[in-house]
Amino acid sequence: MLGWELPPHHVGGMGVACEQLCINLAKSGVDIEFVLPFDADFSNIDYMKVISASSSGPNQLFRDFGNIYSSSKMGTKNNNLSANTSADVILSNYVKELVSLGEYDLIHAHDWLTFRAGLAAKQVSGKPLILHVHATEFDRAGRNYGNPFVREIEYIGFQLADRIIAVSQATKQTIIDQYGISESKIDVAHNAYHFDPYTRLDTDNVYKYIKLLKNNGYQIVLSAGRLTIQKGLTHLMRAAKQVVSVRPKTIFLFVGSGDQYNELTQLSAELEIAQNVIMVGQLNGTGQPWRDSFRIADVFVMPSVSEPFGLTPLEALSFGVPVIISKQSGVSEVLNNCLKVDFWDENEMANKLIAVLRDLPLKNLLAENGMNELKNITWKNSVETILNVYKNNLIGKSA
Repeated sequence: MLGWELPPHHVGGMGVACEQLCINLAKSGVDIEFVLPFDADFSNIDYMKVISASSSGPNQLFRDFGNIYSSSKMGTKNNNLSANTSADVILSNYVKELVSLGEYDLIHAHDWLTFRAGLAAKQVSGKPLILHVHATEFDRAGRNYGNPFVREIEYIGFQLADRIIAVSQATKQTIIDQYGISESKIDVAHNAYHFDPYTRLDTDNVYKYIKLLKNNGYQIVLSAGRLTIQKGLTHLMRAAKQVVSVRPKTIFLFVGSGDQYNELTQLSAELEIAQNVIMVGQLNGTGQPWRDSFRIADVFVMPSVSEPFGLTPLEALSFGVPVIISKQSGVSEVLNNCLKVDFWDENEMANKLIAVLRDLPLKNLLAENGMNELKNITWKNSVETILNVYKNNLIGKSA
């Protein structure tokens, strides 16, 4: 299995999904060797073998070569990805040598930066290649064409793969519509969420200032994730303007980093709501500051323009926080006890936010029913789907 990130060294949700997927595949008897392009201490992992393809640390790799989500900058003259020393070329060369020395039944690659390594492994070994799609360049570009360099990598990968796994029906449809891939080649395995009771322990919240505001009657609207065009945050900011005009004691807490940080900061000033907006910046998705941002929230919003799945709404529900999500998200296919809105409908987004903030019984009902529904959104069905993909490709290969 080829990945680009793995907790605690991850930038977004793909690393979390890979971790949980592998834990559950291992429980089903799958022997996994997970190859990463960086070196780190994973000695605490006992459910699979983690292999490092280079001596670079994760911080150095993400700084020098970017990550799965920084595709807009890849392949340019000033970016090292186009050079022979790029991280994905290093990964490809390492994987070719690895598969020539070992015995493997399948190759399973996650998202575009591992596709070339997956194709190299397939070429050397002749083994079936499964491509797992957590997001496409179409999604990352906010439902636009995006970077042609990355689109080409995705297109070639989709064409040459033996099978494709998409994290939602919406992602499957994107692969069909944008890349011309046959529907019959794609299976859907929705992501899920592992509920950890530890995260709900009642410890002191690190957001002392926000806690003080709450004690003075303020309510907190949370958005957590990368600050990019894909996430639809300018729409949320404009909806926030309407919410604040009706409920001035509302704070919008943005947790995350990205290329829209300055744009969103400036927009909050232009809308004259900067005093109601707090930009926290990037947080470790496994640390207490990240968890505490959910614990202190009254409502969570994910207004994504194009979200292949979206794990953060499930994370919010695990903390008893009601959620509002865009209809253009994969998680909307499996989550019903929430409020849904088109990402572009800022008026309706504001109306739904005001309704939840104003109506305590509605807020509690959404939170309680959402938490109950969360218990049924597990990896069981997805793992069964993936195991069937494995078996069918092994049978087809042996035949």
